[in-house]
Amino acid sequence: MKVTAIPEILEYIENLVQILYEKGYFSYREDARKYVDDLYTSIETTLPAHLHKPAPRYYDKYGKYMYYAVFKKNKRTSWYVFFSKYTVSGETVYLIRYIGNNHTEAQHL
Repeated sequence: MKVTAIPEILEYIENLVQILYEKGYFSYREDARKYVDDLYTSIETTLPAHLHKPAPRYYDKYGKYMYYAVFKKNKRTSWYVFFSKYTVSGETVYLIRYIGNNHTEAQHL
């Protein structure tokens, strides 16, 4: 199994460090970097085993027939990872197409 992401997601993950730091969620950029790195590592290593559900039609703008999984990082924040599953040369590929958190996505789920 392979977990990968579209380029826009990789860019978002990289920018998320700055966003979290500038909005005051973390006092130190290094702490924001660790949080984001831990989040992405968790997604990469556990997404295939995570419980996932079909994504609501609202998310079809990111890709058709997607699924989503929830990654809870703390008491207040859960991250929603939207992805497609493909089989390529007999290997299952999980392609991450969108990531959001409960503060921005909960009303759509």
